[in-house]
Amino acid sequence: MLALNIPDRDTLYQPVASIMARDFWEERYAADIEAIIRLKKQHNAVILAHNYQTPEIFHCVSDIRGDSLALARAAQNIDADIILMAGVHFMAETAKLLNTEKKILIPDVAAGCSLAEGITAENVRSLKQAYPGVPVVTYVNSTAAVKAESDICCTSGNARKVVESLNVPRVIMIPDEFLARNIQAETGIEMITWPAHCEVHERFTPQEIRQYRRMHPGVKVVAHPECPPEVVEAADYSGSTAQMIAYIAEEKPEKVLLVTECSMSDNLAAEYPNTTFVRPCNLCPHMKCITLPAIRKSLENLEAEIVIPESLQERARLAVERMLLI
Repeated sequence: MLALNIPDRDTLYQPVASIMARDFWEERYAADIEAIIRLKKQHNAVILAHNYQTPEIFHCVSDIRGDSLALARAAQNIDADIILMAGVHFMAETAKLLNTEKKILIPDVAAGCSLAEGITAENVRSLKQAYPGVPVVTYVNSTAAVKAESDICCTSGNARKVVESLNVPRVIMIPDEFLARNIQAETGIEMITWPAHCEVHERFTPQEIRQYRRMHPGVKVVAHPECPPEVVEAADYSGSTAQMIAYIAEEKPEKVLLVTECSMSDNLAAEYPNTTFVRPCNLCPHMKCITLPAIRKSLENLEAEIVIPESLQERARLAVERMLLI
């Protein structure tokens, strides 16, 4: 068998050199990183990593990085036999919907989402019965069963475009109540909402934002639209994780507070060393289920594989594909 060449450790360490001590990286991560790169080549696998993954995953082993929308788009055009999702379960399901013939792996099936778990397909059917004819826009942070009951999906990055594309005075927007309320404020379109929230973003408050402004004069505050509307209103800018990155790249703020999961700040600190990141450290317990040892084990054993019942696949995929066309 031919040797599977991998980069040397200097090269592997370089992406995190500005944020992580070499000795710490060598002791904690290097062996797993090398093993994962070998396994990717052995199995013709690619790793998709969400922006909330920790730096040793995000910068050292992932092949494609981004927010939910970017990962969904990338999943359509991947030339690989195996896709491993370094993210949460609904993201792996979305990748499977767009790549039914490929093996999709998630390193830990416990990597869920409070939004996806906050609504069921039966709930959606009840909403449609209560509001006949009103289109259902479903956030991708949802199960395949919920997507299958929906007209179209959206992400935080394209929610406004999706809603406005329908040309209707009101929509059912689920499951994230705060995202729906924020989009309603932007568009004036009436939102019929569902009381589910992100367990990370719902904890932020405007009082906290004001306190950070007092502690860090001149700081730019950038909030995720899963935050409560009063938090978004208190921010300088609101957008998806990809839009946050674009804001930093274009505006080049000296100091910024990202009102979102704090691994985002860790990852960006490595890429934008001239910006100081103030860290309101709310961690997503589900994203943190994904670790280098878990990724290594998943690729070694080719598990856990995502399986979606055929009865759901076509309808759920249609809702995602409609989103991607916008």
